[in-house]
Amino acid sequence: MSENISKADLSEKYFKEGANCAQAVLAAFAPELGIDVGFAMRLASGFGGGVGRMREVCGAFSGLVLIENLKNSSPDHTDKEAKDSCYARIQMLAQLFKEQSGGNSIICRELLSGTRATSGGASEERTKEFYKKRPCVELVRIAAKIAEKECFFEKNYKKPLEK
Repeated sequence: MSENISKADLSEKYFKEGANCAQAVLAAFAPELGIDVGFAMRLASGFGGGVGRMREVCGAFSGLVLIENLKNSSPDHTDKEAKDSCYARIQMLAQLFKEQSGGNSIICRELLSGTRATSGGASEERTKEFYKKRPCVELVRIAAKIAEKECFFEKNYKKPLEK
């Protein structure tokens, strides 16, 4: 894989290979987060389709949240200041995602504008029609671009998994 591929392009590549939205976004940043791609795929596996295909919180946004958590959150669950800072950062990322996705939402079913999941838990086959009727490719690209800018290029943030 080329060193010059953007995170947005890599996220799109993973998505088009069959990864769900959350997997595609998180896996693109796995090396920078100190995890391997396989672990990233496992960690994000249940977030696809708006969490388990229930069309709730967008998987691309969930992947962005996972990146922020792994990159910048505190492992000290008793640190109220760190927890409050984390929540404020997630809210800021949500606002950016809403603005850049043009849907003013982080909810999968709203972003898909009426596209319904088929019944049951089975994912849909990735066909040309699948990609035509869904904005998911663009949403993973948006989440990856936000992660690059907001989670990795701030001077005051910790290194991956720093305690």
